[in-house]
Amino acid sequence: MYTEENYVSRNKLLNGYQLSKLHTFEAAARHSSFALAADELALSPSAVSHRISALEEELGFKLFQRFHRKVVLTAEGQRIFWALKSSLEFINQEILEIKNQELSGSLTVYSRPSIAQCWLVPRLADFSRLHPQIDLNIMTGNENINLHGYGIDLTLYFDDKTPERLAIHPLMDEYMVPVCSPEYAEQHQLLGNPDNLQHCRLLHDRQAWGHDSETDEWQSWARQSGIAIDGCQANMGFDRSDLAIIAAMNHAGVAMGRKNLVSKRLARNELVAPFPDKEVCCAQRYYLATLPNRQCPKIQAFIDWISAQAQPAG
Repeated sequence: MYTEENYVSRNKLLNGYQLSKLHTFEAAARHSSFALAADELALSPSAVSHRISALEEELGFKLFQRFHRKVVLTAEGQRIFWALKSSLEFINQEILEIKNQELSGSLTVYSRPSIAQCWLVPRLADFSRLHPQIDLNIMTGNENINLHGYGIDLTLYFDDKTPERLAIHPLMDEYMVPVCSPEYAEQHQLLGNPDNLQHCRLLHDRQAWGHDSETDEWQSWARQSGIAIDGCQANMGFDRSDLAIIAAMNHAGVAMGRKNLVSKRLARNELVAPFPDKEVCCAQRYYLATLPNRQCPKIQAFIDWISAQAQPAG
C-alpha cells in the first residue's frame, strides 16, 4: 500500500551522516571484499557488513551481491562507485589547485620523449634560473594523458589535432628535412642529389603522429618535395624521432629530421641536410595543453616561459 512514508524512503537523498558509510562502501567496492576493506579501515568484517547493510537500507536498493568469500557490485552499486570515484578525482583536483596558487612548489609537465630530450630539457636551466622556487618534474611518453586527477599540470604535444575540453596554447610550427651524418652523405653522394636516396636506408619515427605512423613522415615529405622514395633499399623504424636521429648520426641511414629538434646538431656538423632546398612544413604543430580551469601562477609562468623559448631566434 502506498504511503507517504514509502515515498519519503524511496526518494531519500544522501546527507553528511552517510559519509562514513560511503567511505566504507568505496573501500569494499575497490577491493571487492568486506574483509580487505575491514583491514584497510581498521574495522571488523562484521562492522563493514553492518555499515553497508545500513547504507543499502537508507538508499532503498542493494549495492552488493553477497557470495561465499566474495562480494560483487550490483548495477546500482557500480553506478554509485563510479560516481564516488569521479567525485574524489574532482576533489583531489581542487586540492591541487588550492595548493598551486603560488609561484612555488611542484609543477609536472608531460611531454613527447623526442621533444623533451632534443628541445625542452636543454632549456630548463633557464626556467630554473627565473623561477628557483618551482620544483619542475618532467614525464615522457607517447600516450595522450588524461589530465583529470593525475597530478599533471601541462602536456607538450606534437600533432595535427588537439584534444577536446582542454585549453590549448600553440607554440611553434615544424619543418621536415632529411638528415644524415657527413660520412653517410659523402659515401652515398647525397649532397644536392635527392635521387640517390634510392640507394639509402630510410630511418623513421613509427609513432610520429600516431601509434601506427610507419613511414608517414617520409611519405609526406616525398609528396611535398616531389621526390620519389618508393625504391629505397630498406627502412629502419623507431618509436621516437630522437632515436632515428641518433642512428643517423652513427651512419645507419637518412632520418627525417624535424628542424626544431636537429638544428643544434646541424650547426655542430654532427648531421648534414643534403637537400636544404627540400625543407617542407609539417601539418603537425607543437602545443601545450592544460585543464581550462588551471590558471594558477606557476602554470602561467611555465606557459609564458616556453612560449618565449618557442619564438624564432633573432
